Amino acid sequence: MKPIVLADLMNILEYEKVRNEYRSELMDYKKNRRISLGPNITITFENRKTMKFQIQEMIRAERMVHDRQIQEEIDVYNSLLPLENGLSATLFIEITDKTKIRPVLNQFIGLTNGETIFFEIGDQKVLAEFETGREESDKISSVHYIQFNFGPRLQTDFIDHSENVKLVIDYNDYAYEALLNSEMRQSLSEDLLSS
Repeated sequence: MKPIVLADLMNILEYEKVRNEYRSELMDYKKNRRISLGPNITITFENRKTMKFQIQEMIRAERMVHDRQIQEEIDVYNSLLPLENGLSATLFIEITDKTKIRPVLNQFIGLTNGETIFFEIGDQKVLAEFETGREESDKISSVHYIQFNFGPRLQTDFIDHSENVKLVIDYNDYAYEALLNSEMRQSLSEDLLSS
């Protein structure tokens, strides 16, 4: 997927003028890119459009005006874009009860190792590869960046709709799956075609 460059972004003043409409469009767009797996896991698929929004929001929040600062943000978010024949996503471990944050998070220690999250395309699997550094032996982050590398054949199977596609989590006692609907598949297929 083509990297984001400085020229793709608005400065703070330009962004402020269009932010409400821009955010509303982006939230609408993300509806077909977000999927829940059980009560605690939500996965949102990322691409240039979603990452540009994240960068614009960071520029706004941090009041960044210098190209060097903005380029540092661009570099971070570009590293999270989908690779060739792949998809990328942000995985959130969501806990609504503040008193249960630590106990629930602790249940997911080890999630980043092994075949815990994957796409199932017919009888084939495409495993999630987790960004390193977000889990230790005694703690885990609530936010993770993951990549799915389909390769050419499975990418074709995903795009041509000849097989059902499920997103699955199977970790200890936490096992859920979701069948991708046609709108989500179309949105993610566009990512695969542009990578």
